[in-house]
Amino acid sequence: MQLSLRLAVCACLLVAGTSEPTTLLEAVVRFYKKLGLQYREDRFLGNKPILNEYDFIVVGAGPAGSAITNRLTEVPFWNVLLLEAGADDNFYTDIPLLSTYLWFSEYNWNYKTEPTRNACLGLKDQICPWPAGKGVGGGTIINAMIYTRGNKRDYDGWAAMGNDGWSYDEVLPYFKKSEHVTIPELLTSPYHGKQGPLNVEYPRFSTPLLGAFLEAGRELGYKWNDYNNPFSHIGFSKIQATVKDGKRVSASTAFLKPIRKRKNFHISQKSQVTRILIDPETKTAFGVEFFKKGRKRVVLARKEVIISAGAFNSPQLLMLSGIGHKSHLESLGIPVLQDLPVGDNLQEHLAMAGLAFLVNSTSATIARRIMSKLPYHLAQYLKSGDGPFTTLGCEGLGYVRTKYANLTGEDYPDIEYIFVPIGLNSDGGSSLRKTMGVTDYLYDSVYSEINHKDAWSIWPMQLYPYSRGTVRLGSRDPFRQPVITGGFLDDRRDLDTIVEGLKLVVELSETSAFKRFGSQLHRKPLPQCADLGFGSDEYWACSVRHITTQLHHQCGTCKMGPPGDPTAVVNPRLQVYGINNLRVADTSIMPTVPGAHTQAGAYMVGEKAADYVKETWLSQFPGKIY
Repeated sequence: MQLSLRLAVCACLLVAGTSEPTTLLEAVVRFYKKLGLQYREDRFLGNKPILNEYDFIVVGAGPAGSAITNRLTEVPFWNVLLLEAGADDNFYTDIPLLSTYLWFSEYNWNYKTEPTRNACLGLKDQICPWPAGKGVGGGTIINAMIYTRGNKRDYDGWAAMGNDGWSYDEVLPYFKKSEHVTIPELLTSPYHGKQGPLNVEYPRFSTPLLGAFLEAGRELGYKWNDYNNPFSHIGFSKIQATVKDGKRVSASTAFLKPIRKRKNFHISQKSQVTRILIDPETKTAFGVEFFKKGRKRVVLARKEVIISAGAFNSPQLLMLSGIGHKSHLESLGIPVLQDLPVGDNLQEHLAMAGLAFLVNSTSATIARRIMSKLPYHLAQYLKSGDGPFTTLGCEGLGYVRTKYANLTGEDYPDIEYIFVPIGLNSDGGSSLRKTMGVTDYLYDSVYSEINHKDAWSIWPMQLYPYSRGTVRLGSRDPFRQPVITGGFLDDRRDLDTIVEGLKLVVELSETSAFKRFGSQLHRKPLPQCADLGFGSDEYWACSVRHITTQLHHQCGTCKMGPPGDPTAVVNPRLQVYGINNLRVADTSIMPTVPGAHTQAGAYMVGEKAADYVKETWLSQFPGKIY
């Protein structure tokens, strides 16, 4: 049975004992009242009238754009407009449990890759779905809320490429600036922030299987670690998550709602920017064109336009505005303003989510059990911020090195274990496998016989992929989705590393910690791989090619690089080469993907970009710090 947003409304009504409300908000308010709680309507940002001109225009309300907007509006004499193509978040987006179900909602751009010969072969039309957040908060509305930064060497590597200011020691203050860690054992750590707006804590709900995962790691010699400490990356841990009191903390919650009453902060939702306005003679950005309610509008920027639309939409917008590969733009009849390698260097983390380890207890997360007590669990969530509604869906992380790890240093992992207390079978195939695009044929052949049985899984995520993809325009139509070529597994080294990760997961499952739960690997082979011998390297490679699982960590498509770098789109201060008063600030500027889930890095980029902007435009006010 599929858990949907509508079912949550029904749960509200059932507990409240009310008739059908006229609006969703009315249903939620009634439910709060039934529980003796007061619903705060000030959570919504609303819309202020749009002026004709602002000092700064920020495009995209994801983690970077939200952080930039917050920091720029600290300067009281600057007016800032934030334009977002999606809508405000709501009651449902706060519920961690619903993250994957939100992928079926208006909060997802619902992008897809082009068909490929090397990956996604067991997915519908041999296409990998690629969720991307659309709304005030961007990807932080629909992501799994995992807060990881990667390895110290990731950022030192950026600096070694010539990106001055981006070494680990130089970006650490910006990670800390946004963070407000509340995990007791991390409060004295010099590597965590305590005063920022972004709450980071352990999720309140977990299954007993999380303890087995952590104990299994210890059996194999791994320590419990703080993976955001630069000197303890190898090991196993609970997940540090962007949640507070059991609820999701999105970029909007952390950076925008607290400043909603600033007079110099304006936001326009459901406003899709279609072109950056650039003077072709001076090559200076001076505004944007956008559509809202079917009407084209223009707004001007006195100082800068800052693009923070994400690794798909930022390159798309640059190309629509005449910035990109000359040959590509000319083929579409777009006048070329600046010939730059926009849309190259697309990178993503891959895993394989098809492992299912059955257990002989009711310790896993089963959708039917939650739904059987849905009103109770919803009330538990609202009153105390506890219970299964607060689960991220995943519970633990482990960082290990495979035999292919040729990275410098023993504390430099090449695989992340994502521990989940479910398998693809746990919801009967109603949701999780559909978010991944797994076909009915593959699912029914392998998993239908264990529908709704208790299981756990680990998704071994390769941290440093070698393969690269591209983002291109399909036409001049700004409302047509970009053409995304993932390039998944084009480099054989990526496949070999994930295969080794799968073998290490099977080894972990055989520890006594998991055997106490009667853990057994479901050994029904994928029909497309059955002739290769279940468990062989060839079989695992085939399974990765068929159940290719990407983690929505897209980055690199507006690559940052020093002057003279022919692969760079922006300089180390995030200014677009050859165009005045235009910056890009989001994960698209990352030259290489960090060994991390990218939301923490996106916040860091936003914080750092805001300081670069202030340094540029506040130099005439020495001694005054905002």
